[in-house]
This record gives sequence, C-alpha cells and structure tokens, in this order.
Amino acid sequence: MKLDASPTQRTTTQDEAEQEEGAIVSVELRNRHPKKLPTSRAPGYDDEDEESLVPPLNFAMVHDGVFRSGFPGPASFRFLASLNLRSIVYLCPEPYPEESARFLGRSGIKLHHFGIQGRKEPFVGIPEETIREALKAILDVRNHPVLIHCKRGKHRTGCVVGCLRKLQRWRLSSVLDEYLHFAAAKARKTDQRFMELFDTSSL
Repeated sequence: MKLDASPTQRTTTQDEAEQEEGAIVSVELRNRHPKKLPTSRAPGYDDEDEESLVPPLNFAMVHDGVFRSGFPGPASFRFLASLNLRSIVYLCPEPYPEESARFLGRSGIKLHHFGIQGRKEPFVGIPEETIREALKAILDVRNHPVLIHCKRGKHRTGCVVGCLRKLQRWRLSSVLDEYLHFAAAKARKTDQRFMELFDTSSL
C-alpha cells in the first residue's frame, strides 16, 4: 500500500507514481478530511455539554486518524476522549505528567515516547533516527487514531509532520508552508533545512 496525497501536492506525474506504487511506504493513510470530529464515546468521556470540549494548543487534523497539537493539559482530556485515540506520539524528553498518564491509562491510550530535546538556534540538533522511529509508529495503522504532540506543537511536531508530508510526496514548498503556518514567528531555518534534506527512502 502507498501513502496517498492530493494531485496538487505530487512532485511526480501520475504515471510515475503508479509505477512506484508500493515501493516507498507500506502503510496507507487516506486523504479524507471529515467535516467534524468523531462523536462516538470513548472510555473517560462523560456526557456533558459538547460545547465545553477544549482542544489543545495548535490542534489540527493531519489525516484521517492522525492529529497534531501542543501538549494537551487536563482541560483537554474530554476533547481527547472524543477522538477515540488509540495512541499518542510524544516528542519531548521529559516524563509524561502523572495526571496525564493516569488519563491515558483510564482511556486505554498507548503512549509512544520519543524524547527530542527542544533547543533554540543556532544550537539545534535534530536526531534523524528518532524522527524515523516516531514516523514508524505514526504510519502503523494499528496505532490509529493517533495524536502527535510536543510542548507547543510547532518545532518537533512540525518536523515530524513535515517528514510525513514528504512521504506523501508533497512539494517542498507546501511542506514548508504548513510548517510556517504553525511555527509562525518562531519558525527555525534549521527545522526547514532538516525537512528539505530528510531522506524518505528507508521508510
């Protein structure tokens, strides 16, 4: 199976893409964008007024069953429960907070922890192998629905999602536009350079 992308995001022709089908990625993420979030109830979800659901900072859908955000605090627990998550990919080196870990346990959500140090430029070291391991967890549909998050949902999360977009054969300009949308004034040239040079051939 292959990782689909919309026609406007492809860097190869349709014929070329069909020839390479199945040769790059072994997991399919379909490019569907539901107009609303799931409404079925998950463990830990109480039936209060749905308008009180509070998404985490920088929350967005990446693909059907794949989400991104900043760190989800207790105020967002009900919102997370409404997503029926199976797993979380956590990109910070610090241990998961005890209250948050208890929520995951109650909800049956598996935590995948990939500790990446958050460093400001010019002292930014992005561990490529850790990024690859995080991507493998994200690409495994057995982990879906999955939430990818770091502290603010900008740099570490942005790099992982940017590399995922490259697997989808997005144009580099589109990859960087999405990164800049979330990073805004905090955008780092080191992150952008990392995404530009990231080699998808081993995934």
